[in-house]
Formats: sequence, C-alpha cells, structure tokens
Amino acid sequence: MHGSGKSIGRRGLLALTAALAATAVAAPGASAGPSPPFRPGAPAAPAAPAGVLRSLARAAHPLRSTDPGGPTADLRALDTMVGGAAVVGLGEATHGSHEFFAMKHRVFQYLVEERGFTTFALEMSWSAGLRIDAYLQGGPGDPRRIARETLAGSPWEREEFVRLIGWMRDHNSRHPDRRVHFMGDDLGAPKLGDHLFERVLSSVGTTVPEALPRLKKLYAGLRPFDDLFAHLRKPLPEREENAARAQEALDLVAGHHEAGDEDYAWTVQHARNIAQTFAFATVDLADPASVTAAERLRDQAMADNVLWWQRRTGHRMLLSAHNGHVGYLSTHPEMYPRTQGAVLRDRLGGDYAAIGFTFAGGSFLTKDASLDGDWKPVTVPAARPGMHEHTLDRVGYRDFYVDLRTAPAEARTWLDRPRPVHDAGSTFTPDPLPTLAIGRAYDVLVHLHRVRAADTLRTPPGGGDRVGPTIRRR
Repeated sequence: MHGSGKSIGRRGLLALTAALAATAVAAPGASAGPSPPFRPGAPAAPAAPAGVLRSLARAAHPLRSTDPGGPTADLRALDTMVGGAAVVGLGEATHGSHEFFAMKHRVFQYLVEERGFTTFALEMSWSAGLRIDAYLQGGPGDPRRIARETLAGSPWEREEFVRLIGWMRDHNSRHPDRRVHFMGDDLGAPKLGDHLFERVLSSVGTTVPEALPRLKKLYAGLRPFDDLFAHLRKPLPEREENAARAQEALDLVAGHHEAGDEDYAWTVQHARNIAQTFAFATVDLADPASVTAAERLRDQAMADNVLWWQRRTGHRMLLSAHNGHVGYLSTHPEMYPRTQGAVLRDRLGGDYAAIGFTFAGGSFLTKDASLDGDWKPVTVPAARPGMHEHTLDRVGYRDFYVDLRTAPAEARTWLDRPRPVHDAGSTFTPDPLPTLAIGRAYDVLVHLHRVRAADTLRTPPGGGDRVGPTIRRR
C-alpha cells in the first residue's frame, strides 16, 4: 500500500503497534500441517534427494538475464505457461531487490510485444496509478519526476521503476495504436489525494446535478484525506462514522449509474476506492482479529479493483505485488487468510496465473519499522539445507523458471511441503524464517541465485530527468 510519503508495506499494519507486531511471526507458515520454526542457528535440515533435483532440472527453463533488453528466446516457454490468462500475477520475495524489479520490466515488455498485454498493475494507491497513467498517455512531466510524485517513500521509488515508466511512455509514443496503461490496485494510502474527491464531485455535478448537494455534504467531513496514519489516531467511533458516510456517498453515486455510461462507471469506481479506504481505516489496532479483517478487506479490494479494470477495459494485465498478494498462500496466514491471488483464481479460474519469486541469497531493502525510517539494504547468507531456496539453487542453473503445475511428481511432492523461505515486506524477520508450500502457492516459479538492493533514485548531472537514450521527450 504505497503512494507518496509514508507507506504501509506487506505486514505493515502489524508494525503499527509493538504488541501486534509480535503476532506477525507467531504462527507457522501457510501449510496443511505443522511446520516448526526455522532458525538460522538451528541444525541443518536434510537436503533434497537427488531425484528431486533431477526432476526440477528437467522441468526448468534457464534465464539469460533478468534485465530488460536483448534477445528474449529464453522467455518463450512463458507463452505456454501464461496461456490465455487475462491477468498474470508476478510477485516479489522482497520489496527492494533490483533483479525482481528489473525482471518485471523484462517480462512485461515481452508480454506487451509478444502477447498483447496492455496494463501494468502495481500494489499502490488507485489515485497514484491514475497519475502515472495520465503521464503515459501524453501528460506533462518526465519519468523521474512522476516517480518522485507518486512513489515517494515506497520501495518502488527506484531507478528500476523510472526505467519501466520511461519505457511505457516511449512505447506509447512509438505505438499510439497499441497503448499501454498503468493502474494502482490498492487502497488510498498513505493518502487518497483530494483530486479523487474532485473527480467524483465534478462528474456528479455534470451528470446528476440534483445529487451534488448531498454528495458535497457527505464528502465535506472526509476530505482532504492526506494522512492515513493521522486518521488512525482518531477515535474508532469517529472513523466508523466516516466509513459510513463514504459508503453512503458510494451508494448515492452508484445509484445514478446507467448501463452503458462508460465515463460515469469510472466515477463510481473512484467513489468505491474512497469507500474502500475509509472502511479499511476502521481497523482497531488493539484487536488482532480486527487487523486480520482489515487485511482481508484490503486483499479483496485489490482483487476487486483488478477485476473491475480488466472487465471494463478488456486489457490483458500483469499484476505486480508481493508474493503473498499474487500467490494463493501466505507465509503469515493468521494475517492474510485469503490473498488477492486466491480471490482472482476463484473469480477468473484459468484466466489467472500466479508467478512467484525465490532467491538463494543477497541483499534487498527493508526498514527497521514499517512507518518510520529509510529503506536500507539488508543482506542474507546463502540458503541453508532445509530451505526451499537451497533445493532450487542446486538445480544446475543460476537463474531459471519452472511451471509448477506440470513439474514431475517427485519435485512437486517436495515443493508441496511447507519449508522455510526468504520473505521480506517493509520489514524482515530472519529468526525464525517463515515457511511456505511453494508448490501450492504459485503456478509458475522464478528462482534467482543472487539478488542485490534496488537502485536509489538519483538526479542526473545538471538536474535533468532524462532516462536512457530511447525516451522521446514531448
């Protein structure tokens, strides 16, 4: 959940209070049976049998590179794996690794150019996504400035995403008949942005002016919504009343929607995002059950927003989020009992495919606390025996991907059992490591041998914002 300023990452709500933070690592990982906590200093667990490694080696497809550009023959096996899916979820095991971010750019570019995909969706606020998309469609600005405005404070305020935004703008300049789009599928945090309220009010004022006075009254006490964290400090009854007003506003706006009115459908969706955000903000931080309910609401809302966009536009979409949002299982099921990926699979069936990431070791970015401080690098050693990544790193390829649905039975049986994994959101807890049944969490898995921290957003010499030689300025 990101936009500008402060950010809530995956598991971020738990970090709002120390008491709740303790519950984030209290339960074992997503599994069908018990799995003991994995501690780095504990005796090594048995390594995978040789047959498992041979099976995985037969099914694996080696990667030439994680960076975009150059030949793409190594990605062609993705064609069969993706098939006709309308939405493809592409995860990340951490929120701050160069290779994950760069690979998303590479995969999206391939899917655009070879498979006709047209939308990149990101785990960020709906309103910030609208701002990026406006730039992609010819709006003013430049990639780095847009990234600073919309991604500030988030783990995606990085050079890798500047390059992605720059490539998307350049693609639209070169192919105006095959434009690509950017969407944020998340709630309005850390802020909704007053422009979202204005969009709704302006549309209603033009379309159904008789409803405008009541809508203005309902929104008057809700805007501006520029700081979720300040809002969460308000008494719970006041936040619940605000949520009721936002829902009444949505009902009012939606009640005037006529079938076939495409422009007004967007107005309803904007009002829906406002209502979703205020409903989420009724979380009682002193009640773990309420926090879990809020996270369930969030994943459901993200899935609903993706489904709305896909059905409204007909676009094929790449959905970028943490592994625990695009996959079917979470490393913390007590907090995330039903993931966005699980909702999308239930609603889309074979029209949704989930791709997860693993890595054997390296560096990534996290924070000491979800709500404070800077993103800084953390390094983890090579995966130990007993970890899923230790098995995957012995397959014989440095970097590779594999279709878990068609993997040989011996490999699938091994991967279907919960085992320790590297998993980091806004914060990282190395002891104990969480566990996950990788074989049941994703349809496809990308394994990388080594990752490094994502590149800090920089200002070029002279203060310009040009990004690479292919960006065509307007």
